Amino acid sequence: MASARRFAVAGVAAALLAGGLAACTNGGDDGGPSPTPSQTKESPEQELSPFTGLPAKPAPVLTVKIDNVGPSRPHTGLGAADIVYVEQVEAGQSRILAVLSSKLPPTLGPVRSARESDLELLRQFGKPALAYSGAQSKLNPLIMKAPLYPLPPWKAPDAYFREGSRQAPHNLFARPARLLDAAPDASKSKDIGFRFGDAPSGGKNVNTETVRFPAARFAFTWSAQAKRWQVSMDGTPMTTTDGGRLTAATVVMQRVTVRESQFSDFLGANSPYSETVGSGTAEVLRGGKSYDAKWSRKTADDGTTFTTSSGKPMNFAPGPVWVLLTAK
Repeated sequence: MASARRFAVAGVAAALLAGGLAACTNGGDDGGPSPTPSQTKESPEQELSPFTGLPAKPAPVLTVKIDNVGPSRPHTGLGAADIVYVEQVEAGQSRILAVLSSKLPPTLGPVRSARESDLELLRQFGKPALAYSGAQSKLNPLIMKAPLYPLPPWKAPDAYFREGSRQAPHNLFARPARLLDAAPDASKSKDIGFRFGDAPSGGKNVNTETVRFPAARFAFTWSAQAKRWQVSMDGTPMTTTDGGRLTAATVVMQRVTVRESQFSDFLGANSPYSETVGSGTAEVLRGGKSYDAKWSRKTADDGTTFTTSSGKPMNFAPGPVWVLLTAK
């Protein structure tokens, strides 16, 4: 009987332990895991990406300028990006800066030209690789002096190719693995200020949110089934040739100062400069809700922190993050 009691006690302890572990691994309201500091301590072997909050080992950071006007769609490989930045360019259009580290697609594109705003934005990543098709001639010296590994086609010719079914300039594609071969010392992923975990209290129920640039429009529609925000542009779903619909776990509308830069395109239109150092307000979408937030970045070498109205960290949902740099 003593042995039976010992077995019973052991069984109860095992059940309690299993229940505790199950509680630690339950997904949050966004359908994914909600890592917390205590969870990380209990599972030190589980490395989490500082860009997505999902399991991933530190890996080199590759950033790529992506074309997103009508003739450039659908994209290829963009669904693999950890972070997607959207910034304003000439004539009120927008362009994408994709940040990849956790995984690399075989092909990514179409690739387009860099802008001055990219140089300030990218400094928080250390010394990442930057793939782009080219730049305004007066901007090139600044790119070459910036703390990054510039990878235009003439520096990594084996990494690029032209896709025959598309018209130039919307047909330049890259092979990410070969890009990183040309930048073997690119910085690995590190903390840039993002925090992941349970959603804050409050928030406003939102089904669809629209973000407008002067000549471009993005819409993010919550899918309860996919537990992601589905992305559309100019009224059309954004899809990829290799992965279907583009989605985001978290969407950030970061309100920044957008001013004229000292550079113009070949038509004479000024290239806008989006200031990402400083502070301001933001709107964050996660889990079918919208939250008011604040952002702060003290210097170009610092990451960007997001907080709630009460000053607590504005946790993101684990998964891909879209950040739209919109004018205040």
